[in-house]
Amino acid sequence: MYWWAGVNGEEPSLRFRSRKNGGVSLHKVEVLIVEDDLRIVDINRRFVSKIEGFEVIATATNGAEAIELLSVTQPHLVLLDVYLPDMLGIELVWHIRQHHRNVDIIMITAAKEMEMVQEALRGGVFDYIVKPLVFERFRERLEVYREHLWQTKEVCEVDQDVIDRIMTRSRNSGKTREAAMPKGIDLLTLEKVIEAIQRTGEKGVSAEEIGKEIGTSRTTARRYLEYLVVEKKARADLIYGTVGRPERKYRLVP
Repeated sequence: MYWWAGVNGEEPSLRFRSRKNGGVSLHKVEVLIVEDDLRIVDINRRFVSKIEGFEVIATATNGAEAIELLSVTQPHLVLLDVYLPDMLGIELVWHIRQHHRNVDIIMITAAKEMEMVQEALRGGVFDYIVKPLVFERFRERLEVYREHLWQTKEVCEVDQDVIDRIMTRSRNSGKTREAAMPKGIDLLTLEKVIEAIQRTGEKGVSAEEIGKEIGTSRTTARRYLEYLVVEKKARADLIYGTVGRPERKYRLVP
């Protein structure tokens, strides 16, 4: 089953759209999601909708649908899972490289095998994000891609400095984000905390439970949880039991 943004038999725009706003060129990045789990398709689509300058124009739940939609929609970016019902996502990567060279790819998958990662890199994927998907990381990677796309679309000739910025995009963006972290908050640990909360869903989780989950002390876990509350990325509720002190339970803010 696939979804496509064409309406009343009319095709959506197949061109790289741009507009001027205060002298700054802004573009709409058109995205095709290829994922067999409809729940994750919906999550990815909602995440994309929250990021300025992106639009999901179609979704596919298997490789055959994706191949058909690639020819019809000509997206700028494909968000691609590795495990599809009828083929591996890596096979689709090489199909895209052969038939749609102007299409970029970001893998979003549970596949952690080094062989799979290496094959994706050989296929020229722009990025490789391991599930479960954390919105902050997802937003950062798409914003890096958007900046890269704008630069490469608007510049006809480059010097070595521009080439260096393009080739080192991932490393530089990671340093920028780490530099923005307050003292006592490590980026990788923070992402582990967010992923652990995400796995608990609506029931919430305590600092002690987070500490056991990620291998830190209760005090350290609570410091990260309270940081997320201050940043309005999580909320804390007091849960009263039959005996003892009330317990703080943390949930991610939708």
